[in-house]
Amino acid sequence: MILYSLIAVITILMACQYRTTEDLDRVVYPAGKYSPRGNVGYTTRGKALNTLMMVSIFVVLTLLAALRLEVGNDYGTYVVTCHEIFQKGYVVTEPGYNFVVRVLYTLSGKEDYLLMFGVFAAAIVAVFLKVLKEQADSFSWAFFMFMTMGLYYKSFNTVRYYFALAVVTFAIRYLVDINRENLFKFFALIFFAALFHKSVLIVIPMYFIARIPWKRWALIVLAAFGLVAALLHEQIMAIALKLYPSYKNTIYIEESHTLLENAAPIMGCIFMIVICIICYKEAIGNRNDNRMYFNMNIMAVALYLSCFWIPLVTRFAYYLTTVQILLIPNVICSIKNPRKKKWVSIAVIAFCILYFLYFLRQADQEGFKVLPYKSWLFYETRFLDQTDLAR
Repeated sequence: MILYSLIAVITILMACQYRTTEDLDRVVYPAGKYSPRGNVGYTTRGKALNTLMMVSIFVVLTLLAALRLEVGNDYGTYVVTCHEIFQKGYVVTEPGYNFVVRVLYTLSGKEDYLLMFGVFAAAIVAVFLKVLKEQADSFSWAFFMFMTMGLYYKSFNTVRYYFALAVVTFAIRYLVDINRENLFKFFALIFFAALFHKSVLIVIPMYFIARIPWKRWALIVLAAFGLVAALLHEQIMAIALKLYPSYKNTIYIEESHTLLENAAPIMGCIFMIVICIICYKEAIGNRNDNRMYFNMNIMAVALYLSCFWIPLVTRFAYYLTTVQILLIPNVICSIKNPRKKKWVSIAVIAFCILYFLYFLRQADQEGFKVLPYKSWLFYETRFLDQTDLAR
């Protein structure tokens, strides 16, 4: 817990040193005046600092994820699955992931699952950093939420899913201004992500629904969706299991599930929605991206409330809620009133810190298992008990 908190603080402080392009273009001279085109010397130093901070953040986050051992709810399962992939056994994982594993194992000359986790750690961090840098109005705010909402630490689980999630979040940029070229790029990225986790295909209808400018009657449609979901319980579960075949015949399907299991993400969505409503006129109504993100949060609440009985509902909901790390920074940067901006910022900081503390309390429980943290640097053996038993 202390390690994760320390990493979060250090990297967030680094992110706060990152300056936007607008900041670099409006350089203040010693006399107190600025040039819209900036000063070459100051701008160069600013860009160098940006590069240093970005690389430093990438290295810290990648190393923490790559050096882990038996950290993650399904770490051992992935080791066994990779063994089966390399031995050409039967697996339910997607062809893109299978191909990467075979290439890595062939290049390393052994079943080096540590290399696999390291490569995916670097890929997940790299894509998310690119998303935060290019798709949020404030990198520092977006990165703060990326860490405190637990998204980075959650990526220690189900690495192929979080890689697909990162790619999908990147692809959203092509729905802001819809044209033929952007649609092609969007679908290309979605189908690429589906090579690693087929569940991403569900975002195609969800994202286009969120992209449509909603009227008030849209809430009635969402309510009807909830009713239909309750009536078609078995059919929806069958579809979910086709997207997540690894859950078939497991205890997760047999157990009963309640709304309380997803209380934290539901409260998170509600908080984001309230912030957006308060700032709707200046931050949401006139921007396609923010309006789409806002609609996604409403859809996520509807999904959580109507499909709480699905054990893997969070996996589908994350495709809708991950954009919170883009939405709230955009909202804060759109607020013109300094007093209002201050209080909204304080509310967001307080909520995110409380959410992070709650996440850390749950991090060692079933379903997360990202605590306690262990590294293979301090262990002589590189084999897990789960792997030995599977053989």
